[in-house]
Amino acid sequence: MVAMLAHRGPDGHGFYRDSRAGLAHARLSLIDLAGGFQPIHNHDRSLWLTFNGEIFNYKELRAELAALGHRFYTQGDGEVIVHAFERYGANAWRMLNGQFAFALWDTRARCLWLVRDRMGVLPLHYSVAGNHLVFASEAKAIFAGGRVRRDLDPRGIAEAFTLWSTIAPRTAFRDVRSVRPATALCIDGNLRLTEQRYWEPDPHAAGRETTEQAAEQLHEHLLRSVRLRLRADVPVGSYVSGGLDSSVLSAYAKNEVGPSLETFGIRFADPRYDETAEQRQVAGHLGTRHHEILCDGAAIRGAMADVVWHCEAPLLRTSPIPMFLLSKLVRDNGTKTVLSGEGADELFAGYTIFKEDQIRRFIGRQPDSAVRPALLSRIHHYVGDARARATPFWRDFFRRNVDDPAHPFHSHLIRWQNNAWTLRLLAPEVQQAADLAATMERLESNLPAGWQNWDSLLRAQLTEIHGFMSSYLLASQGDRVAMAHGVEVRYPFLDPDVIDFAMTLPRRHKLLGSRDKIVLRRLAARLLPPAMAGRKKKPFRAPIAPVLFGTEARGVFDHILAAGGDGLVDDAAVGRLITKVRLHDGRAAGEREEMGLIGVLTLRMLAQQYGPEFDARAEAARRRLEQSQVHVLEDRVGEGVRAAVGVI
Repeated sequence: MVAMLAHRGPDGHGFYRDSRAGLAHARLSLIDLAGGFQPIHNHDRSLWLTFNGEIFNYKELRAELAALGHRFYTQGDGEVIVHAFERYGANAWRMLNGQFAFALWDTRARCLWLVRDRMGVLPLHYSVAGNHLVFASEAKAIFAGGRVRRDLDPRGIAEAFTLWSTIAPRTAFRDVRSVRPATALCIDGNLRLTEQRYWEPDPHAAGRETTEQAAEQLHEHLLRSVRLRLRADVPVGSYVSGGLDSSVLSAYAKNEVGPSLETFGIRFADPRYDETAEQRQVAGHLGTRHHEILCDGAAIRGAMADVVWHCEAPLLRTSPIPMFLLSKLVRDNGTKTVLSGEGADELFAGYTIFKEDQIRRFIGRQPDSAVRPALLSRIHHYVGDARARATPFWRDFFRRNVDDPAHPFHSHLIRWQNNAWTLRLLAPEVQQAADLAATMERLESNLPAGWQNWDSLLRAQLTEIHGFMSSYLLASQGDRVAMAHGVEVRYPFLDPDVIDFAMTLPRRHKLLGSRDKIVLRRLAARLLPPAMAGRKKKPFRAPIAPVLFGTEARGVFDHILAAGGDGLVDDAAVGRLITKVRLHDGRAAGEREEMGLIGVLTLRMLAQQYGPEFDARAEAARRRLEQSQVHVLEDRVGEGVRAAVGVI
């Protein structure tokens, strides 16, 4: 099991086991390089921890606990978890400012805790198999234990084709579950699971009078957040996309680190996706040591299989692949951790979907208006051309469901319904497993009580956070592709204080007409030149159909696309669509068709990798692990049957 997670922790590993539980750890050493090896224990060795991620406020917690008499044997952040639990019990989880997934084994209470951070930055999976509970950061490690079947879940596949990802606790695999964000599971000696939600956002507006006052408070929160996330015994770099969010964070980091700050950006060979000029402008203004990687069609095709393996899900976009290549650049540069601006668009209303929801509610008050739908062309200026955005089809698309503004998912429903077109490429039994109503019900169960009565913008933001950011953006475009190269991404905008601040901001400080991120832009004006502070949002995308199904890709994926009879795909429907797309060199495909084709391609890759190829992959990983050092080995096995086993 630990061999399958060596990419997440290439700096060594450790083991603990007794007659009831077995813990393992794959280490990425960022803090206390010489002594922070895991699993970690408390003073009397009654608590054992295997932990992935960072507790950014560990120094403050350590000082508090030491003053209360706790004795520490490491200088790392993980040890504060066992001592905080020893002192405060399950109340300790809400004291942790960090991004984490951990298993804590209480030998006295015979209780195993599986705990995940507030936003779900770090993954954590589990499965009940007979008289065992098996857990791991990634599903591949669970499967390597040999107790859990590797079957794909038709419901999970259908959900991914509709929402781009599955919603916790569902995964793409039938017998594997995901711990929900901001949740702690307690598993007792009889494998009974108790779920505890330890944090929820509080939307009560603080009534800040001016944007300038709000910007000053955001400055204080972000400065502290960046300083905490620069804590490491190795250099911390920063991603630079050319956009507002990463530019603001890089400016803060540069002020703290100085001219040695390393920044990293992606160049695209296709100019429609490229922001090289903007990235270089930011890096030049800040004076960082900037590094770039070029992403072209060959690079996307070459990395796709590896990305699917690490993401453990079908993909409806190629965007994770450039991030996979970027994290490799980071690691090749000798850097292990970087800052990222993810979370700002969700918290400060930067996405067009928030403006779109606002306009659609405006249209709903006069559904027959020919003028009001034209407002949508202004916010979707990057979609198609002006003629396409003036057609009746365009207007009718956005008029759907405008007569039901009270629907809790009004902001996202038409997107999900549109994405569901891709289901027609799947086998009938997979299509039949699709249940958007059940998915929305499960998504709603992850949201705070009474959220349906909140302001419509806040409802849209929460939907985006739980239905897209946590489940897809922080996973497939974040942790999975970064940790594939042993790189940790840190998100200052997802600091608990920043989140709480953003949740209490009045609407006027986030979105006013077509003006977005109002308070963040006011803050950016202090740090950056006007052109950077006022830069419009450009969605991060990568080419799909031309590079995967056009002339330059002819024959590359034919063996995968032609592999019929797997019971997952409607081979005839896929064949017709591929023929149509190839007739026009991949450029005639609409957005839904592109999503459907890459979804089918990556689904078949996933089925192959976790089917007939898996045993060979596991054996190769085991051989590689033999070259890694064991730092902790605690074996207390006596009589009895192990109830829990896992690796983080």
